[in-house]
Amino acid sequence: MAFSEAQYLVVIDKIDSGVRNFGGTIVEIRPMAEAALGHWYIPVFVRDAVRLLADRTTELAMTIQEKISELLASAIAPVMFFRYAYEWEDVRGLASGVTGELNPTVLRASQHWKGTAAEAYEKIITPQGAAAARISTIADKTSWSLRVCAEVSLAFYVAVGSILLKLTIAALAVIVALGSIAFSWAGVALAVEEVEVGTGLLNLAVATLVGTLGTQAQEMATLHGEAIDNSTFPGGTWPDPLVHSYSDGSVRDGDAAWSVAR
Repeated sequence: MAFSEAQYLVVIDKIDSGVRNFGGTIVEIRPMAEAALGHWYIPVFVRDAVRLLADRTTELAMTIQEKISELLASAIAPVMFFRYAYEWEDVRGLASGVTGELNPTVLRASQHWKGTAAEAYEKIITPQGAAAARISTIADKTSWSLRVCAEVSLAFYVAVGSILLKLTIAALAVIVALGSIAFSWAGVALAVEEVEVGTGLLNLAVATLVGTLGTQAQEMATLHGEAIDNSTFPGGTWPDPLVHSYSDGSVRDGDAAWSVAR
């Protein structure tokens, strides 16, 4: 699922309001159960079973509400993932631009500058181009990993919103069953089962998200290894840009003098 910040914020807003509505529904379950059981013709064992189911539903619902609230506490993270991914692409663009400019075949100076000094200059820019290319590659991979994290998070919160809606409907079904004229404690049990199924779905969604982000964490660790690889950064620094023997634009004694082609 491609990430859209506007779409994501809408999803989060719906979940936030949904959690509040869900909380309002939860608190009605036990009072409705007590009201439904206040009839002389309901056997004691049915009363005990329904109270147990009502308490179980309330307990599950409150746990879910707390878990979703905790998930919302970090809801800003995917937005930051997406924004950082965009910024890393800017880094990639700058680095790839440097790589292009340092290509010996397109350097303007090489079209006019001839001689030993020019040849030495062309040799020294090659590792600089490689270093810039490495930065470009790392930036692109970092941006990709961050985009994946943002997209997976969007899909996750969409799933959470769907599960929350399902749970709210299930909790309302419990209340409806309790308030029904044709009261059926078996119907209450079925509604409670729906809440339990929703709980499992939420746990599965969280596990899937954690697994995906764990894979991305491994990818970021690999990128860290590439970033500290000194193969294109001798001594951990940018390749030396100076041709020491020709720092003043001249050649050493005994070398052929360089000239500018007319």
